[in-house]
Amino acid sequence: MSRILITGMSGAGKTTVLHELSRRGYRTVDTDYDGWVLPDGTWDEPRVSALLASSSPLIVSGTVENQGRFYGRFSAVVLLSAPVEVLIQRVSARTNNSYGHSEADQSAIRQYVLDVEPLLRGGATLELDARRPVTDLADDVERLVAAEGPA
Repeated sequence: MSRILITGMSGAGKTTVLHELSRRGYRTVDTDYDGWVLPDGTWDEPRVSALLASSSPLIVSGTVENQGRFYGRFSAVVLLSAPVEVLIQRVSARTNNSYGHSEADQSAIRQYVLDVEPLLRGGATLELDARRPVTDLADDVERLVAAEGPA
């Protein structure tokens, strides 16, 4: 069963790609919303385990400290990456989430690119340049789902 994780830094476009895939009819879950992330910044492991036990293809997005515990349950882990200047520009301009608007947030993002992104890259099965058009990125993820074959 196809299970895809889309991960990356704030501003990489995870939510945007997920929305495009949802528009195309895929079942998607953005773990940044609806209580998937606990106050300590980690996934609610029992809840994520139950989600991944479901019987339909699924595309999940998120970036949390404990996501690596679930990598073996995903058929692919896709890292969206972009230069830090692109990430900062995107988070500064978005209106659906205030994270990234302050200098402190932007400084943290710069540090995460140095400290966290290499860890994400190490666990990824595919890295995509997030500067590409969202439709192209969604096409790439769609090909991963198709490669898994029918349910």
